[in-house]
Amino acid sequence: MFLPFALGHYISSLLRHVNAVLAPQLMAELALTPAQLGLLTSAYFFSFALVQLPVGVALDRYGPRRVQFAMLSVAAIGALAFAGSRELNQLLAARTLMGIGLAGCFMAAVKSVSTWISPARLPSVQGYLIAAGGLGAASATLPVQLALHYVDWRWLFIALAACCAIIALLIYLLAPTPPEAPRKPLSRRMLAEVYANPVFRDTACLVLIPHAVFFGIQGLWIARWLNDVARFDQKAIAWLLYLGMAAVIFGAISVGMITEWAARKKIAPLSVAAAGIALYIAVQCGFVLNWAPSYQLLSVLFTLVGTITGIEYAIVAQAMPPGLTGRASTCLNLLIFLGAFAVQAGFGAIVALWRPDASQHYPAIAYRTAFGVLVLLQLAGLIRFLARRRGRSARSGKMAAINSKEEYETGSLRPSRQREAWPDR
Repeated sequence: MFLPFALGHYISSLLRHVNAVLAPQLMAELALTPAQLGLLTSAYFFSFALVQLPVGVALDRYGPRRVQFAMLSVAAIGALAFAGSRELNQLLAARTLMGIGLAGCFMAAVKSVSTWISPARLPSVQGYLIAAGGLGAASATLPVQLALHYVDWRWLFIALAACCAIIALLIYLLAPTPPEAPRKPLSRRMLAEVYANPVFRDTACLVLIPHAVFFGIQGLWIARWLNDVARFDQKAIAWLLYLGMAAVIFGAISVGMITEWAARKKIAPLSVAAAGIALYIAVQCGFVLNWAPSYQLLSVLFTLVGTITGIEYAIVAQAMPPGLTGRASTCLNLLIFLGAFAVQAGFGAIVALWRPDASQHYPAIAYRTAFGVLVLLQLAGLIRFLARRRGRSARSGKMAAINSKEEYETGSLRPSRQREAWPDR
């Protein structure tokens, strides 16, 4: 049940992040600007988001096994098309096709574990799934850099297409098939049921933008920042990206364990998320302040601490009835990947407002400005959460005071009434 879908999430994460290492070759061969590179890479996120709602309905109706077999086959075709592309428009179309084919990998895994795993164990099991994605992201860094010594990026994508096809077959042959859900057409009422859920709304308001930042920046702009601002060469960048993505594995498993420990201590998962996001924003402030003494540490901390954003899948899955877990997860993914598309393309557009130097390096102020915009966007959600929590605490305290006052007043009356009743006994 776990391993085939974990492999699907692995290959999805690898293909999402591989452009961070391939960026120099793509920019040199196709003469791409930062804005065009951001658009090319973010096309994955846009197409990924575009099919989330149909994928959610299909997962609930047909089960993850059948859906994933078909979609990973599409991803294999997209990877082959990318390998054969010769111009930007062709690459965009192929990258879009890959995004469509890989759009259900994590959601199918979430649907599967939500069906077969007890709710109490969901945070840790989903942590293992995110760790599998971290392993895929790590494979897209140093191993890809080493592979490029022997083959060019086109042959690399041919190999990745073969991997997609093999994993599709494994899922079809090995994964269990849950019972089909009743046939329900996609409707506004169905989506409203998901978006109206208070847990879904509170989770999205707090974690959505940080999660979009994590996907959008981790998949491309960390590597460009290390090259343009920190001035590391490609070998050092690949090594640092590898360390950062490997840290995702540790971070994802740790988040699951911490969330389950907090639940035993009666601490809500959303409070755990808020603490992690506050730390995540603090790390990004290091980019804004251009914390030169430790560029390496910042790049690794960004991915390590950013794994806290994956907690929202477990929170939403626990809050929804089983028949809605597929749609709820894909509704969440729709928002996340639309946000990641906007972050990745928008970040490139901001950086492109400055001119590069003779070595085609963009200035640090360009990146500091772009990171500053992202920090402000994320702070809004954290401030909203803290304000709402403070308001609820104030209301709870007021109600407790009212209850205590009523108990005191009614309690002070009981003895006198009892004394009045004694003579009659």
